[in-house]
Amino acid sequence: MPELPEVETTINGLKNKVLNRTFVNVWTDIRKIIKRPISFNLFLKELKGRRIKGIRRRGKNIIFELSDNYSLLIHQKLTGHLLYGIWENRKGRWLAEDSRLNEKVNSYIHLIFFLDNKKMIALSDLRKFAKVQLWKNNELADSKEFKSLGPEPLDKDFNFNVFKKRLRKGAIKEVLMDQKVIVGIGNIYSDEILWEARVHPLRDASKLTQEELKRIYLSLKKILKKAVKAKGTSISDYRTITGDEGGFGPIRKVYQRTNKKCFYCGAAIERIKIKNRSAHFCPNCQKLL
Repeated sequence: MPELPEVETTINGLKNKVLNRTFVNVWTDIRKIIKRPISFNLFLKELKGRRIKGIRRRGKNIIFELSDNYSLLIHQKLTGHLLYGIWENRKGRWLAEDSRLNEKVNSYIHLIFFLDNKKMIALSDLRKFAKVQLWKNNELADSKEFKSLGPEPLDKDFNFNVFKKRLRKGAIKEVLMDQKVIVGIGNIYSDEILWEARVHPLRDASKLTQEELKRIYLSLKKILKKAVKAKGTSISDYRTITGDEGGFGPIRKVYQRTNKKCFYCGAAIERIKIKNRSAHFCPNCQKLL
């Protein structure tokens, strides 16, 4: 699933392309992707003619700020990613002008937004789990889901004291991935953060020392900023809006490196399961005390 760096990269790319553009039409072959309103025809009616005034991120959600106090929310879920370009439907298959957008991982097109400049925003989603919603701004802000989200880890006011107060009891990897605790962190970056901080993923967050917590906090900031700069991780389905791979995959230190040497001590990286999620770590650098 795209995490904070991938979503941030997507938004940064779209800002350079679609601000002040207007939605003129929508196509989908899987209407269940549209979660709000339930009726696709009503969704289309409400979206057409609305101008994109801004684009922002909240956690892993992409939010298009539209005219007339509306917001279009897209959560890419497990395998979804947004692309920007021009596509033509040929015998039931969408083919793009730009060859990069026709790479297989980019070819699972199930939703297309048509813009007033003849360009398109397309959603490629192999597993078809993505979520699209159209909200009135005040209703989105007051929604149960948004009110439950934790703070943004890269915000200036997310200091060490805020970080400590957000933590709860439980395996630290699981806690870091809890969107009610802190938003935007998933499997990839929780592994990288904990390796950088030299903390075992099964350690109970409520029993970590002040020094360990400080290392995690600093690592969290460092890794997320580094991944945003690298334009995310493309080990699996994620691509940038131009169809290109992100640059963090080749420089990752621990995620999906089972049995490979730790970059710090040379020990073999191990993999364990934590509630059906994988965790990768160095048994020498990240000891379970």
